[in-house]
Amino acid sequence: METVLSRQGNPSKGSLPGSRRWGDAERPSHVAVEGRRTERENPPPLRLTRRGRIVLVILIAIVSLAALWLGTRAAVTASTTRPVEGLPRVTVQEGDTLWEIAVSAVGAGDPGVVVREIMDLNGLPDPLIRPGTTLYLPRDVPGQ
Repeated sequence: METVLSRQGNPSKGSLPGSRRWGDAERPSHVAVEGRRTERENPPPLRLTRRGRIVLVILIAIVSLAALWLGTRAAVTASTTRPVEGLPRVTVQEGDTLWEIAVSAVGAGDPGVVVREIMDLNGLPDPLIRPGTTLYLPRDVPGQ
């Protein structure tokens, strides 16, 4: 059995259901006391569970990675758009490679640098080229 203090402070053996105990509030919880806020005015703070925090961190990471990826794509696109007016150009023939075109453009210099410049100038993602493609060559070739 449970020992409960009555209003007079005497311990009693047991209590009736619904009876009040010492220290119970006599006012409803929604009534405000001077200087205090009620539960309705000041709701408890939002609390995230462990799973909620993990989901939130993953969501933030995905959004950040997407923003970084889009930013790098925009930077690459902006850096590869160079004016091509007045630059020498070559139409790719069957069996031509980007290396051979760079060697013919450079002469005795380093064709690797020219291959990279041709790729940047024409917006090529890799050194594979197709016959019939028109490639612009850099005007100031290093080593000439």
